[in-house]
Amino acid sequence: MATLRLHLLGPKLSKWIVIALSAAILPLCFASVTLSQSSDNDNPNPLELTAPDPLLPSLSPDEPLNPSERSRLREALDELNAEAEAEFKAGNQSKAFDIWYREIRLRRVLGDPVAEVQTLGRVGGVAWNENNKQSVQLITARLEEIQQENEAEDSINLPFLKALGKAYEQIRVPGQALTVYEQILADARNQDDMATVEATLKTMGELHMAWFDYPKAAETYEELLAQAQSGRINQEVAYLQQLAYIYDQDQQPDQALPKKQQLVDIYLNQGNDTQIPALKIAIASDYNSLNQPEKASQTYQEAYSLAWSLQQFAHASEALQPLAELYLTSKQPEFALQVYEVLLQVEQQSYNYYGLMNTYDKIGQVYLDMNNYPQALAAFQKGLNLAESLQHREAYFVNKIQLVNRQNL
Repeated sequence: MATLRLHLLGPKLSKWIVIALSAAILPLCFASVTLSQSSDNDNPNPLELTAPDPLLPSLSPDEPLNPSERSRLREALDELNAEAEAEFKAGNQSKAFDIWYREIRLRRVLGDPVAEVQTLGRVGGVAWNENNKQSVQLITARLEEIQQENEAEDSINLPFLKALGKAYEQIRVPGQALTVYEQILADARNQDDMATVEATLKTMGELHMAWFDYPKAAETYEELLAQAQSGRINQEVAYLQQLAYIYDQDQQPDQALPKKQQLVDIYLNQGNDTQIPALKIAIASDYNSLNQPEKASQTYQEAYSLAWSLQQFAHASEALQPLAELYLTSKQPEFALQVYEVLLQVEQQSYNYYGLMNTYDKIGQVYLDMNNYPQALAAFQKGLNLAESLQHREAYFVNKIQLVNRQNL
């Protein structure tokens, strides 16, 4: 391995194709409402309206709700939701879900798929959080039924699709949610609606991230980044940060590194030096992972130099520690010791006594490995003095001093 150069004073870094069902298509009549019947008569589906409900008016078989009746029913359903929430908060979960089931059954009578889907998502989210698997299964089945009922329509109802995608998210069914968002995305692209394209991609990216699908998340945010690189600097920064995080999580330093470097360049152009040291440390770590120790060494030193000038002592220390380890790995203990000496100054400047103690431990170990017993003993003794004042790791340093004395016999 080539010798790594030590130059600690480097230069300053110059987010289902459907349509809402109309009253003409669904003339839901209350005297004869039987939306569906469970196949198991002993265990009827609680989301299906199979018997009269006190909230439904007594009408002739062919007479739908008039606007006033629809309005009163909506108000009553909101009251049912409030009642269910109160029961839930009181710890009566079974009763709460019975009330919510009734609300869902009656939402279907209104013939408003958006409102029904929103209700299913809201109740399903609660069920998922409470590990109520039966309710989640029932709600998932109903959402899929609504989806299938509307797939044959020729028009797209965006509010419905958005509600459906959100509901699938709430019950943690990412596959179906993404299928819906793909349809929204395709329509937005056909309409050249770039605002909806961006919002939908962001939603999809967040969903991929939530389920740890980093390759898909990266693909989505790369598209968002490409759209943002036409002058929208704030969005560009946000997407670069997200992509750097994604590639880090997916252990792809070769992909993460250029995103971080782009961020550095943006911050340099903005004169925002305070954001750079942490990024430089992350870039150096990527170089190290890519087996490029010379670039890693130089970048750690750049991070230290800038952090020191900005009095970001924590970042200065964070840059020096892996730099010293890098020299030790490269069989260059003398350079490592120089770095540790600089690190002592940083820890002293920030009054980090734990950091000082740990650095003296590192120095002592390096000298011990070099069979330089006097220097090792001196470093471990200084570490012991700090350990005693901190009442932490005293026995460790006593053992180290005893070890040095035995080997020095």
